[in-house]
Amino acid sequence: MPEDDLIAQRRRKVDELAALGVPAYNVDFKPDATLEQARQRLVAFEETAAPAEPAPDGAPREGPALSVAGRIVQLRVQGKMAFAHLEDEDTRLQLWLRFDRLDETQWQVVQLLDLGDIVGARGPMVRTRRGEPSVLVDEITVLVKALRPPPEKFHGVQDQETRYRKRYLDLLSHAEQRRHFAARSTIVRSVRRTLDSRGYLEVETPILQLLAGGASARPFRTHWNALDTDVYLRIAIELHLKRLLVGGYRRVYEIGRVFRNEGLSPRHNPEFTMLEAYEAYGDYHTMRELTEAIIVDAANALGPLPPIEAGGPPCENPLARRLEGRPLDLAPPFRTARMAELIAEQVGWDPVAAWADGSLRRRAVEAGVELRDEMGEGAVFMEVYEQKVEHTIWDPTFVLDYPAEVSPLARRRRDDPRFVERFELVVAGRELANAFSELNDPIDQRERFEQQVRRRAAGDEEAPPLDEDFLEAIETGMPPAGGLGIGVDRLVMLLTDSAAIRDVMLFPQMRPQPSTTLPAERNP
Repeated sequence: MPEDDLIAQRRRKVDELAALGVPAYNVDFKPDATLEQARQRLVAFEETAAPAEPAPDGAPREGPALSVAGRIVQLRVQGKMAFAHLEDEDTRLQLWLRFDRLDETQWQVVQLLDLGDIVGARGPMVRTRRGEPSVLVDEITVLVKALRPPPEKFHGVQDQETRYRKRYLDLLSHAEQRRHFAARSTIVRSVRRTLDSRGYLEVETPILQLLAGGASARPFRTHWNALDTDVYLRIAIELHLKRLLVGGYRRVYEIGRVFRNEGLSPRHNPEFTMLEAYEAYGDYHTMRELTEAIIVDAANALGPLPPIEAGGPPCENPLARRLEGRPLDLAPPFRTARMAELIAEQVGWDPVAAWADGSLRRRAVEAGVELRDEMGEGAVFMEVYEQKVEHTIWDPTFVLDYPAEVSPLARRRRDDPRFVERFELVVAGRELANAFSELNDPIDQRERFEQQVRRRAAGDEEAPPLDEDFLEAIETGMPPAGGLGIGVDRLVMLLTDSAAIRDVMLFPQMRPQPSTTLPAERNP
């Protein structure tokens, strides 16, 4: 039947319920047990109740009476008996509806039920002859009459685009998807526990900012009507957390949304979740130990991955993961290597020596690295790494000591000021974490900000503007510190074996459909 006809049929049933004096949307019913609790109460009753003789009429032995609620996911009516399976967040439970236990109006209500309806039921817990835990219903209450049919029960929503755009249908038709997103919450709770246990203070900083700084990215812009001022959605959390170090806090962190005006890809969404943490008197070695602890703790909290095949042997080790069909070992300690060492391993020549003798750009081009004319030597060094090395790294690796040219907020290495004390944790060819020994020299910081301003003036829209207020803050005196950023979505992708960032976001950004009416934009 076409969907419009199904909707019309269900609307008629709303009218039929009204004619019976039964509201189609009832808010008075309150369940006293979840479906899982109902199952457990039946088991507890069976374990403690004295043995009973079978009833002469074959009636089931009645357990505790209770009330439950859920969505109908299976329904079959057989003469004067009906069976319905309810589903809530994580459990299914059968309702056993019999004509001889319900009055005439109630039985008419049963005839008007459809898949997708949300109902409440009261009655004793029993087992059917097949041993199925069930509520033997004495009273059925329609809580929500669903006007649209749910996804087809055996296959659910198969179209990936629909699963992203209408996540509620995806969750309705795939119980494993509800468990999948519950895993994200488990990971985030673990991250908070790890930081809280180490004395970090969770704080909140502004999302709307007069200047979008702390990273190189194009921001989203909006307008503050009351002040007639354009403001930006933050592209990073960093600069406000550092102000808190100036203010006297020792350890701070925030888990929050960040916005970057960029395209969509399997690893990028314009709106994503970042963890940033800062510790006074720490450095990038402090952050390296913290990063490893966060990831290992989260993997342990989530537990082992399920078997690859149904009924297959479970994996006992939560640190033995898989990604894209390949095994991945998260057991500490993670490998540590300098960027220069990794480049030399891959291309066969020493990039630091090539930088020193002026041959770096030529060697990079000969190795097939694509470069832009305006790139300095540090940016060329970084391009060689990103194009030739990063994608080859599989097991967790801390890549240390980045060029200062591409790291404007990190402290320079004292033995070689061309490089900074910075690492990225790379896993399966993906950047997962980024950390610095934070730059707290206001003179050096101003010079690097001014270099970014020159890039911006030359047409680089991702170069951040000079933040005079932040410079004033660190001129007041910011203690030496270590800072860390972890992409929470990428961490969840890693620990749940998810191929795309949209698979770990309940409501990812999507391109507008042709039929979508968009609001007028003040600032395109």
